[in-house]
Amino acid sequence: MGAYSINYPDYTNYPQVPHPAEADYKSIDDSNLSPPPQIYIKRLYSKSNMDSYYELVNKTFNLSHLRDYLRDKFSQTEESFINPFITVAREPGSGGAPIAKAVAEKLGFEFVDDQIIEQIARSTKRRKAVIKEIDEKSRTRIEDIVHSLVNIEYLDEETYISELVRSILSYAHKGKCVILGRGANFLTPFAKGLHVSITAPYDVRVQRAMAYEGLVEEQAKKVIAAVESERNEFVKQYFRRNLSKKNVFDLTLNTHYFTVPQARDVIVSAFEQKFNRR
Repeated sequence: MGAYSINYPDYTNYPQVPHPAEADYKSIDDSNLSPPPQIYIKRLYSKSNMDSYYELVNKTFNLSHLRDYLRDKFSQTEESFINPFITVAREPGSGGAPIAKAVAEKLGFEFVDDQIIEQIARSTKRRKAVIKEIDEKSRTRIEDIVHSLVNIEYLDEETYISELVRSILSYAHKGKCVILGRGANFLTPFAKGLHVSITAPYDVRVQRAMAYEGLVEEQAKKVIAAVESERNEFVKQYFRRNLSKKNVFDLTLNTHYFTVPQARDVIVSAFEQKFNRR
């Protein structure tokens, strides 16, 4: 597969109990780039390398640019997304990660999750454990300042978000991948990907946490509440969006009565329908 180089103009000044078949749901914790007004693409017949895609979108960026970009995103750049992709948002305990991975395997796509953490760690010269600690979590400016003073490895929010968006869009430009969480549906053009939300009733998610994580009920409730809050606040703070709005997804799937393979097949069918891949 060839790689693509994207040449940017100068942008530096741009102003219940789980169903018995749910044994595949293993974990409750299933567990950002400043695009220019226009992107030009040329085909390079060379070995595919995610680093090259990352460099293609590695331009000057800050949080204000992100908000400008999200407001008018991809008004002129959708043609640069050559191959379709899938984004998967998920509630903790819904089974989002194993479902996303199963979809990727079925389609022969790359499942993108930890690669994002690895890429950010590499580009910022931080340990992966440091990036994982702040991944998909909001923070206040005061917290940012205090942590930066007491922890020399701490990564400030602006750097983290800019690198996150760059990484997500690098994969989206390449296409043929399934990107898990991190607000990816808000960062990528709606028409060029299938955007999925995985959910389940609260009681079901709590029961799954108890069954698969070995937690007592109160622990399970606390963990689910914490993870859910962190992810929702993360999206609100940095992308000014609300994950609870269903019109930001092509498909919202309640996994209460779906096994992982069944949920996978629903998503694959939706993908084929949207992109005429039958």
